[in-house]
Order: sequence, then C-alpha cells, then structure tokens
Amino acid sequence: MVDRLANSEANTRRISIVENCFGAAGQPLTIPGRVPIGEGVLTKLCRKKPKARQFFLFNDILVYGNIVIQKKKYNKQHIIPLENVTIDSIKDEGDLRNGWLIKTPTKSFAVYAATATEKSEWMNHINKCVTDLLSKSGKTPSNEHAAVWDPDSEATVCMRCQKAKFTPVNRRHHCRKCGFVVCGPCSEKRFLLPSQSSKPVRICDFCYDLLSTGNMATCQPTRSDSYSQSLKSPLNDMSDDDDDDDSSD
Repeated sequence: MVDRLANSEANTRRISIVENCFGAAGQPLTIPGRVPIGEGVLTKLCRKKPKARQFFLFNDILVYGNIVIQKKKYNKQHIIPLENVTIDSIKDEGDLRNGWLIKTPTKSFAVYAATATEKSEWMNHINKCVTDLLSKSGKTPSNEHAAVWDPDSEATVCMRCQKAKFTPVNRRHHCRKCGFVVCGPCSEKRFLLPSQSSKPVRICDFCYDLLSTGNMATCQPTRSDSYSQSLKSPLNDMSDDDDDDDSSD
C-alpha cells in the first residue's frame, strides 16, 4: 500500500501541506518514496514540564514541532530517522498515562497519547515502519540510545552527591550519558559522545570515571520510568519557551 502511494499526486500534496505548516524555517520533506502515515498531538515530557507537540509519522522519519496555530503553523522542526528508533512502553502512573519512550542514539524522550487506543496505534505504526525499513536495508536495530533526561522537577538536590540543593543561583544540569539532574561541581567534566555531538558534552563525574576506564555500559541509566512528579511541581509554571530541545545544560 505504501509503495503504491509513494509517487501519487495526493501523496505529494499531503507532504507539501506539512512542509508549508513549518514554513521557510523547516527542512524540505519531499523525497522519492516518502509517504505520510499519520499525525497527531502528543504530550512530550520536556525538561521543565510536559508540553503538547505536533507529530507527523512518515514511512521513514518522525517529524515533530511546537504548535503555533493548530493544523496551520508549527516551528522548531525536529526530524528523526526511523531506522535509528526503538520504542518502549511506559507504565501508567498518576496523571501521566498512555506513554512510551522514543529512543535514538542522539536523543531520547517520553511522549504520552490522549488514550490507550491512540498509544497502541502510534506504537504499532512506528514499529511497523521501523521493521519495514530495516528489512529493506538489511540493517540491524540500533542498540545504542541517548539517555532520557530526568525532568528538573524530579530533583530538588543533586542526584549524584545528594547534597547540593538547587536554587536560582545553583542551577540544574543534565548528564548526557545517564540523564541525571546534577549540580555544577558534579558535572564539570566533558566527554566526547560521537552519537550525540561532534564536541565533548557535559557528563557527571560518575559517568566520566566509568567512561575513562572503558566501562561504558555501566553508565546506562537503570532508573524507573516514572515521571508523575513532573506534573505536580511548582516548576510547571516556567515559560513554555524554555524547552529541553533548546537547552545547553
């Protein structure tokens, strides 16, 4: 079905509509063989709080952006190649329900659908697209993925030293290897993680010591997939413009 639609006029129009919604700041999306599969609004767990984002699923990429005018205008376009994606379901907890993790070597994050049915449909379609892509290319699924960042609201003190309290002066930072919220003194070092950046990135002392000795696997996060506290913290009053997508820390 997808192959039959790939070169149709209707398919070209559908992709053009998505391109126009992102405007000149968005990247061109029309290439031979690309087909839109579905679209919808999902809640993305960002650094400060959960935020609504518009997602577009194609047969080879996942595109999302900030909603400026629903169904008309979006900005801050992000494009994720599906062949690098793995997804894992998240158990329901508190106000955060119908969620799953989208994991890639460069960035990983949690999203939530409005209903269990919508979650199931999204996950099924993503998995099928990934499976079809890998089958055609002969590649194997990616085993490496970036850590999912803990929301700022989950940590009132540094998650490594357990002592430093966060204040407007003593800022929160994120380790790019484990995703923990850490203080400045516990994350002064940088380490090159090629899948995430061409330059050395901030990591905590714990991960730095392990990476320096070649024991990289131990750095992988093993914490719970619980994110319920992020909906209850006073930090939810932070500006919507402050998103982890644009953060350097």
